[in-house]
Amino acid sequence: MKKNYLLAILMASSNFVIGQRTLIHCGNLLDMTSNSSRSQVTVIVEKNKILSVQNGYTTPQATDKVIDLKNKFVLPGLIDMHVHIEGETNRETYLKKYQQREADVAFEAHKAAQSTLMAGFTTVRDLGGSGDLGGSGVNISIRNAINKGIISGPRIFTAGKSIATTGGHADPTNALSPIYTTTDPNMTNGVINSYEEARQAVRQRYKDGSDCIKITATGGVLSVFMEDELRGVIETAKDYGFHVAAHAHGAEGMKRAIRAGVTTIEHGSLLDDECIALFKEKGTYLVPTITAGRTVMDSAKIRGFYPAIIATKAIEVGQRIQESFNKAYKAGVKIAFGTDAAVFPHGYNAKEFQYMNEGGMPMIEALKCATVVNASILEMSDQLGTIEANKLADIIAVDSNPLNDPKVMMNVSFVMKDGVVYKQK
Repeated sequence: MKKNYLLAILMASSNFVIGQRTLIHCGNLLDMTSNSSRSQVTVIVEKNKILSVQNGYTTPQATDKVIDLKNKFVLPGLIDMHVHIEGETNRETYLKKYQQREADVAFEAHKAAQSTLMAGFTTVRDLGGSGDLGGSGVNISIRNAINKGIISGPRIFTAGKSIATTGGHADPTNALSPIYTTTDPNMTNGVINSYEEARQAVRQRYKDGSDCIKITATGGVLSVFMEDELRGVIETAKDYGFHVAAHAHGAEGMKRAIRAGVTTIEHGSLLDDECIALFKEKGTYLVPTITAGRTVMDSAKIRGFYPAIIATKAIEVGQRIQESFNKAYKAGVKIAFGTDAAVFPHGYNAKEFQYMNEGGMPMIEALKCATVVNASILEMSDQLGTIEANKLADIIAVDSNPLNDPKVMMNVSFVMKDGVVYKQK
C-alpha cells in the first residue's frame, strides 16, 4: 500500500527550512491510545514528522515556529475510507458524462480534494472513478499530483477503476445506446466474466497504478459475482499486496464477497443475520456510508432529481443503511469510517459521525474508526491514525470537545497535513 507514498514523503520533506521545528500548543489533545483527552500538551513537528508529544507548553527556541491552539481540541487527521474524488451527484450527473472531457473531470476533482482536506480529512480511499472506456483514470492522476505537491488535497489511496461483471454496477456501458460507445467493456475498463478475466482485471489495476481493488459485488442491489470470479479477484489481489473493497447492498452478494475474503464491505444496506455471522467469523469490516444513504433518500424525494426507477430504489435502500449499521454495530461487527462522498457534497464527510452516534456508537469509537481503524486497514498504522512521535504530522483541531457533541466535527478550524498548515482560524 505504501509504494506510491515514498516519493510523496520525500517531496514533502524538501519543502521545509532545515532545522526549524513547529511547536503546536494544544489546549486539549485526544489521545487515541488511551481513549481520553490530555490538557496543555505540546506537539513538536519537524519537516513532515512528529518529533515528540510533551506535557505542558514547551518554551520555543529562537528558530522555532509556534502555533497557538490553546483554545482548541486537537485530533489526528481523519481518514475517510469511501469517497469518489472525481465528481458530485446532482441533477446534471447523467447528462455530464456525455459532455465532459477528462480535463473537466480533473478540475472538479481538484476542487473536491481541496474541500475534503479543509474538512479535516487528510487521507481518503477513493473507490472508483474514470477510465471507464479506456481513459487513464483521473483519480490516479489527482493522487499523483497531490503527492508531487502540484495541487493540495488529502493523501489518496485509490482503486482506480472499479471491477464489475457485464451489466453490473460498474459496467460503464449500462443503459447506453451503442451509438455512444466505441469500445466494448472488457478487463481494461474493469468488466469481467470469468476467473481468468478477474485475474487480468486486477493486474490491469496494478499496471494503472492503483493502491487497492474495488469490486461491485452487487449491482445497485441485486446482481452478483460468481464465486470463481470473486476468487480470481481476491487471489490475484493478494499476490500484488492489494486489499479488496466490495460494494454490496444485497445480502447474497455480501455473503459471497465475505466468504471469498474481501477486507471491507461498502454500504451493507440489506444485511441479515447470516451476513452478520459471516462478518464476525471472517473479521470483515463494514463501511456503512450512512450519510450517502440518508442523502440519496432525501434527494430521491425531489421530483426529477433522479430517474424514476432509481428514485424508488434509493428511497427503499437509503432508509435501510442506518438500520443495518445499528444492527451490525450492536452485534459486534467491525466498523470502518466511510461516507461515499460524491453522493453528497465533498467536505461534509464529518456528518457521518452524527449518524454513527445516533446508531449507538460512542463518539470516541466513531473517531477511532476514522483514525486508528482506517490506518490499520491501509497498512499505515506506523504513519497515521494517532498523534505520536515518528508519525506523519497530520493534525486537525476543532473549537470544542467532539466527544460531547458530534456536530463539532463539521467545523474543523485547523488542518495540518504532512507538517504543512492548510487551514487555521
